[in-house]
Amino acid sequence: MNNEVRVHAGMKVEARADESMPRLVGYSAVFETEANIGGMFREVIRKGAFTDAILRDDIHALDNHDYGRVIGRKKAGTLTISEDERGLRVEITPPNTTIARDLMENIGAGNIDQMSFSFSMEGGRQVWDESGDIPLRSIEKVGELLEVSVVPRGAYETTEIALRSLAASRQGMETAQEFRLRVKRKLIR
Repeated sequence: MNNEVRVHAGMKVEARADESMPRLVGYSAVFETEANIGGMFREVIRKGAFTDAILRDDIHALDNHDYGRVIGRKKAGTLTISEDERGLRVEITPPNTTIARDLMENIGAGNIDQMSFSFSMEGGRQVWDESGDIPLRSIEKVGELLEVSVVPRGAYETTEIALRSLAASRQGMETAQEFRLRVKRKLIR
């Protein structure tokens, strides 16, 4: 099986300390967004590409694609993953471990602001358009969704993650720009 990894940039961050169980909330993939994959081809993920995998696969949430740094798992109920109009939405309730606390601190500080996912196309569906200078791959259905990760660097610039309280995770996410503006306003006061 050939596993593929896609890394996405541009995470939205909000840190809240008003509840005891912070969560990481964001998008590991955004639909209909083109990315250049190493100069070899362009890629677009189509809406619904993860539907079957979400229902079937036991997906892990990792720190930087490292299975030694697990921060959530679908089967354990610490990773909730779904598709909406925008993309592949994840909500992670990280454990109280050094790895998770360090990761959340880095997200809150703005040092880490991207997401990624790993998948296999075996049993999936893709369409190639080779009419342009760089071929375009449209992923219509992934074969298997292996994991989602919080990462320091990405290929796509449209994913996001947020550090939030349980109550705040049910509401809309604040953009990174809005977060920085809010922080700046607090510093000026």
